Amino acid sequence: MRVLGIVLVIIGVLMILFNSIGFTTKKEILDVGPLEINKTEHRTVGWPLYAGAVVCIAGAAVLLVARKQQR
Repeated sequence: MRVLGIVLVIIGVLMILFNSIGFTTKKEILDVGPLEINKTEHRTVGWPLYAGAVVCIAGAAVLLVARKQQR
């Protein structure tokens, strides 16, 4: 349970620092014999700043619960 809390805190901090992720997808439009037409699309997935804060706080809460259960 402690590992889950640490992972959530790290993910939350990363979400606060980087508020979006960009990636590229490649679509095949046409494939007729030796002729092939592809399309490359650049996409971005973003999230609000408070989402990272919520994940970070949830991780801290999991760490606190794990510490109380350990005693």
